Amino acid sequence: MHVAETAPQVIVELLEAELGEAVSTDPALLQSVRTDKSGWVAPGTPLAVVRARTVDQVQAAMRIAARYRVPVVPRGAGTGLAGGGVGTDGALVISTERMAEVVEVNLADELAVVQAGVINQHLSDLAAPHGLVFSPDPASKAISTIGGNIATNAGGLLCAKYGVTREAILGLLVVLPDGSLLRTGHRSVKGVTGYDLTALFTGSEGTLGIIVEATVRLRPIPPGDVVTIGAFFADLAAAASAAAAITAARIRPAVMELMDSASLVAIDAYSGTRLAEGGAAYLLVQTDARGAADEATAITEILALAGADVRLARDAAEGEALLAVRRNFHPALASRGEVLIEDVCVPRSRLVEMFAAIEDISRRYGISIPTVAHAGDGNLHPNFVLPERPPRPVGGLAGSGAGVDEQWVPDAVWAAADELFQAAVALEGTLTGEHGVGVLKKRWLENEIGPHSLALQRGIKAVFDPQSIMNPGAVF
Repeated sequence: MHVAETAPQVIVELLEAELGEAVSTDPALLQSVRTDKSGWVAPGTPLAVVRARTVDQVQAAMRIAARYRVPVVPRGAGTGLAGGGVGTDGALVISTERMAEVVEVNLADELAVVQAGVINQHLSDLAAPHGLVFSPDPASKAISTIGGNIATNAGGLLCAKYGVTREAILGLLVVLPDGSLLRTGHRSVKGVTGYDLTALFTGSEGTLGIIVEATVRLRPIPPGDVVTIGAFFADLAAAASAAAAITAARIRPAVMELMDSASLVAIDAYSGTRLAEGGAAYLLVQTDARGAADEATAITEILALAGADVRLARDAAEGEALLAVRRNFHPALASRGEVLIEDVCVPRSRLVEMFAAIEDISRRYGISIPTVAHAGDGNLHPNFVLPERPPRPVGGLAGSGAGVDEQWVPDAVWAAADELFQAAVALEGTLTGEHGVGVLKKRWLENEIGPHSLALQRGIKAVFDPQSIMNPGAVF
């Protein structure tokens, strides 16, 4: 028996009988889970939302879904940027947002055990008095969940020096599509027994199972000074070249963020700053740990030789304020309209070429593409501020899965985005450095990884999800 043979209301009643008030069919909630921060709105209406508080509740919901072959969409806080956790038509959305318990903080082993709904920043706040921090720091760390960070292998401003989410995960507890539990990894620093299923689930975007708990590394907060440097440049090429020169000098700053002119204008309008008056591009660099002052001196010399107007933050607090301004980039654009937020990554040595490609695409299509970059690892975020959305048809959008409804995004934007992705891959880069594929980028997946790899990855998914009920339409 499957969902086509069973009335949806019957399945909802079974869920309610098993899970009680954890099940909701509230129309407002069903509408809210159809979208995330990417701007994508899934067509149709989900069957129901399970707002789980316990592992048992997730298991029970998955067993019912498996029995009736109901598609399942795992969801955290809804802060995704690729449409990877949106409630599709007829799907059961299983939310782990209420699973927000920090189960354990082990100071001796420098680890924590957390439920999937714990907010990233909350864990670091708990660990900070003990001199520890959870190092993955996506721009959304104040609102995104650790489960969602793991599902997308999130990065952030510090990842060039301290690693992305995968480097911080020791083990996982996962509810599989049949409702059974799988524990992966270990609490030890090392462990190579069997295949690395922890790494496989990290970045799997809800296509293999639902992550409900994680054992994560906590990193010591670096001792010593923190020095923040702002550098203004007359043009973007000079700024990108300076960032490459810092890397080539074997210097690894904790933060190295590059913002183009359009980004500075948007941030100024939103934050009340005056960055755009300083130049056409801005490089923000922060060093930490012992020797930070010497490292900052070396960086300053490189920047000065590149022709930059270099300014040092007066203290650590001012430096953190500058980072907060950088984190305002996406809210700044969102305040101007709906945004198609892109995410490509190229080798650091080719960052200058990727910026040049974006400028060329912007010029030829007559489209402003404000871009910021984690210059320390070659991860760029080109953005398209879209025109006002026309009235939505009854029953939702009819988009074909490109992330935002194709029927109202101008053709020129899609054409420009297509060229942008092709340019990143041609420069030996990738379609996504940290946001994931979701529904927004799956059409370009095969072009990057090739048909043989795509077939193998679909085969891996089939091993875990033989009924193909997990996050249908996402990634594959």
